[in-house]
Amino acid sequence: MSRQQTKLPTSDHNGVSVIQSQPHASSLQQVVPAIPLSPGGEASPPSKMKKTQADKDSDEYRQRRERNNLAVKKSRMRSKQKAMDTQQRVNELKEENERLEAKIKLLSKELSVLKDLFLEHAHNLADNVQPPNVDGTSPAPSAPNGQ
Repeated sequence: MSRQQTKLPTSDHNGVSVIQSQPHASSLQQVVPAIPLSPGGEASPPSKMKKTQADKDSDEYRQRRERNNLAVKKSRMRSKQKAMDTQQRVNELKEENERLEAKIKLLSKELSVLKDLFLEHAHNLADNVQPPNVDGTSPAPSAPNGQ
């Protein structure tokens, strides 16, 4: 690219900018659509271009707006329903959690009572068992009280 090119922007009557590249040997033209300039002199992106009033009054525009409005309404209804479903599920889970915590308390108390009964029974068994005699014979059964 040793050759230098100069680009000269020009505009034709259709709002199309024409950029002319002029290398030393030949002339070449490139057609580029004109981008409207905002009041500050900056180019506006196509999405920011203003619609003419005639476009807003067209049947197609009104139909698109109606479809969009319905879609937005439907989306908001789905969102509200989803939030309500989620809240209902949260409430159900809270109730289940409370029931399970009550059951845990009940089972813990029952376990404590059963442990106490078991330890008392084991202690009574240990008291009733007497150690063997020194000569290796088992002791004679003791007479029941009152005999």
